Amino acid sequence: MNFLKTIDAKFFHNEIPAKPMGKYAHFITIRITESYPLFQTDGELNKAKVRAGIQHQEAISRLAMFKRKQSTPERLTGRELLRNYKIGDWEKCDYNVEFSKTTPDCILYGFAIGDAGSEKSKVVVDTAYSITPFEDSHLNFTLNAPFENGTMSRKGEVTSRINSQDHILPQVFFPSIVTLKDPTEAGFLYVFNNIIRTRHYGAQTTRTGRLRNELIGIIFADGEIVSNLRWTQKIYDLLNFDGKINPPDPLNEDDVRKAAIKAINELMTQECVTHTDYIGDKFTPLLDEVKSITSNENKLQELLTQANVESSAYAQKYISKDSDKNKKGKKAGAATE
Repeated sequence: MNFLKTIDAKFFHNEIPAKPMGKYAHFITIRITESYPLFQTDGELNKAKVRAGIQHQEAISRLAMFKRKQSTPERLTGRELLRNYKIGDWEKCDYNVEFSKTTPDCILYGFAIGDAGSEKSKVVVDTAYSITPFEDSHLNFTLNAPFENGTMSRKGEVTSRINSQDHILPQVFFPSIVTLKDPTEAGFLYVFNNIIRTRHYGAQTTRTGRLRNELIGIIFADGEIVSNLRWTQKIYDLLNFDGKINPPDPLNEDDVRKAAIKAINELMTQECVTHTDYIGDKFTPLLDEVKSITSNENKLQELLTQANVESSAYAQKYISKDSDKNKKGKKAGAATE
């Protein structure tokens, strides 16, 4: 079943292959905070000290958005849609508890269930870094928990339920490349839809963590491409050269977009892989076509159904056999002991 008319079908497999076949779809994304999210470990915001740019060699601290902080909310978005439309073995799936091992989520994003089997993720996400330094990208807030009357005191006693927490500021930009290995067309659209639909990331996602994913392009290649860090450093160089970085003022989104497009285009000329780029204006028709599919309920259900058919066929062909082999191996091992 074909969904897309704006790009060549040669970029996709007809079915999900069992072995790496050298087809890569790279989603070129800028993640933009629109609230006060928390990307933290052990109570502190994640950060890394790295070189500011490729040309600017001074070291700066940058906020870091680890890969699980990116992929987990996106795969949960897909799982929610599968449950909503009752597609596949959605009843069996309970994230980090039990996996059906047959849905697009399980096959594309992977799973691990101890002795019950595992599947390596075909969606590759690496740590993303803020363009601006850590000190210009966060703010410390004092938090409290008032009583029913809205005050911090009751019967003459003042509560000690006061705490402080660093939050990431709005309009902080995290350039991020999401890679899908050996995509089918339905699998490509499934991951694409998850990226553009997901709106909350990080801790306390019920109350904060609003973030928008601004896709600026897709790159089809026969290998992996530039890292998130190098792309971020190149963007920093371009913005700094044009005088667009003026702390404590936030970056202008239009300036970031232009610099990001220019940076990825320049960096791709240095890559040693064969690639076809849909960047900037060339990407617009593809983005419009994808949105026309994912915003139409009937077309979306067709897409999810096709993705589930492909993932179920893959599971039947490869995962069930592997599980049987593991069970036989354990029985044989037990007999020899």
